[in-house]
Amino acid sequence: MIQSLNSKVDFVVDATYYNTFHSYGKIMIGNESFEFYNNFNPKKCIQIKWENIDKIIATVKFKGKWIPRFSIITKDNNVYYFSCKQPLQLLKIMRNYIDSEKMTRSLTIFDSIKRKFK
Repeated sequence: MIQSLNSKVDFVVDATYYNTFHSYGKIMIGNESFEFYNNFNPKKCIQIKWENIDKIIATVKFKGKWIPRFSIITKDNNVYYFSCKQPLQLLKIMRNYIDSEKMTRSLTIFDSIKRKFK
């Protein structure tokens, strides 16, 4: 069995990890790390310490009312894509452990078009 890095858990939510195949499981936010555990195979887990997270990018729709997915970029340039049932609460709790400068919104379609013409 995989040992959790966290000694205290703040939030647990059902989530989906987007890789080649979708993995369904649970995200656990704790005092030491961000963890994703697969429902079907607990050995397939993702554990990222707070110090290793470089940036969190959230896709925001409808003026912040809906966040369909977010990505975590580590200092090793690994990118992990997730979605969950309560993303606003999850990101607010993650803000306690990560600087607000590291949490950004992704570009909209219009912003990316503007960049191409500049």
